[in-house]
Amino acid sequence: MRHLLAIDQGTSNTKALLVDEAGRIVARGLAPVEQRYPQPGWVEADAVALWESVASAVDDCLAVGDHVALAAVAVTNQRESTLVWSRHTGRPLGPVVSWQCRRTAALCDEARADGLAPLVAARTGLPLDPLFSATKARWLLDEYDPDRVRSVAGELCVGTVDSWLLWNLTGGTAFATDASNASRTQLFDIDRLAWDDDLLAAFRVPRAVLAEVLPSNGVFGMTRHVGRLPAGIPVAAMIGDSHAALFGHGAIETGATKATYGTGTSLMSVTQERRRSRHGLSATIAWALADGANERSLSHATYALEGNISVTGMAVRWLGEILGLADPDADLTELASTVADSGGVSFVPAFVGLGAPRWEPDARGVIVGLTRGVGRGHLARACLESIAFQVRDVFDALIDDLGAGPNALLADGGASRSDLLMQIQADVLGRPIVRSETAELSALGAAHVAGLAVGMLDSVKTLREEPNSADRFEPRLAPDRREAGYRAWLAAVERATAGVHTRDGQSVLGPTARL
Repeated sequence: MRHLLAIDQGTSNTKALLVDEAGRIVARGLAPVEQRYPQPGWVEADAVALWESVASAVDDCLAVGDHVALAAVAVTNQRESTLVWSRHTGRPLGPVVSWQCRRTAALCDEARADGLAPLVAARTGLPLDPLFSATKARWLLDEYDPDRVRSVAGELCVGTVDSWLLWNLTGGTAFATDASNASRTQLFDIDRLAWDDDLLAAFRVPRAVLAEVLPSNGVFGMTRHVGRLPAGIPVAAMIGDSHAALFGHGAIETGATKATYGTGTSLMSVTQERRRSRHGLSATIAWALADGANERSLSHATYALEGNISVTGMAVRWLGEILGLADPDADLTELASTVADSGGVSFVPAFVGLGAPRWEPDARGVIVGLTRGVGRGHLARACLESIAFQVRDVFDALIDDLGAGPNALLADGGASRSDLLMQIQADVLGRPIVRSETAELSALGAAHVAGLAVGMLDSVKTLREEPNSADRFEPRLAPDRREAGYRAWLAAVERATAGVHTRDGQSVLGPTARL
């Protein structure tokens, strides 16, 4: 029996799954990834340690035995995080600047003052924000190649995490990315499906440092021998983690919408053709699947609208650690279940600013509504509610942009394992939540993409017809209580953004703050 090895390199850990021909997960590997916070708002990781976490997770996953026949390797990854390395030595010149990092806020302000925002939105579908890769790439090059001599000469590689993993998996013989990851860089024209020369010039990123952009399924390169991973296995899929989760749900039809609950949360809805948002959501490429005639063609691209929330699962971990819980993630949910509500407490976890639909990097976290009667359980409950309220912000924006909404929200990711959070989410949205029973859906979705590339899946139609086991959570909260809680949270958001203004001098409020 042939197997697929799926690598899911995330913000806080790396997972590896071994998937058989029936789509069953037969082995797992897991390794932590340490995040560093050298200054307020700065988030980074060590590039070598990140790769070592991948090698470790893969080795543990393949420890099931030598009888495993690998058909392909699939890679899915945290998006937007960016690094620079030497093309000759393969050594990184600096850190992996995380997607959460806000060190380039001033560069975004500079680009906005130069009138660049409309061009970025028109070409890439993305708002100007430190989340995306372009200003991270510029910051890294300003630090390590300020005159761009090495960059123009082709001595350096600047890439997102997927291209760094491919480089190491193939021993430096392949430097490529896929269309889904490229579409998150603010350097890629999602209509022409190519790197954009005007944006490269504006952000001072020479074309010579960038990877080749390929379809999400296809042979990106062949593995070198790494621990238990043998040489000569095709890397047959690369796709951003949120996109892979959407694919794993089988949510490939227009309007299908999912939320991936991780360190942050991504809501994504398939649109087929590119759509423009009135609420600051991102138009993005969900995936590009190769056709039989030209395996390197990007002509078959599927689009999506997406809203990125910077801090959700991270807030649970933070509060759990502050409260001294032995298992911050699981114990916080248990603590929250000891109370019926938050006791009037509202929490806005703007640790690195606010993402969609507000896009305010200078906002900071607040906890409001504290009284002497508030206990640990109320704080825990307010933390879970903050996730659900942020998701509602984006979900309402998606519905308004699309002109219609799904009857239910699909859910996946580590934080979605909390039944209480899923019930709160259903109550806050007033819609059912359908949670995948597979916790590692991004990895499984990437495996499906690789399966298409190597013939272990016949077609996308097969995915559409396969049943996806799920748990369902129905809303229970009365509408008046739902809206009262949401309005209280919106008032807390106003405090988080107090003194913060948009470029036109108006106070920052999201599209749903008017309700």
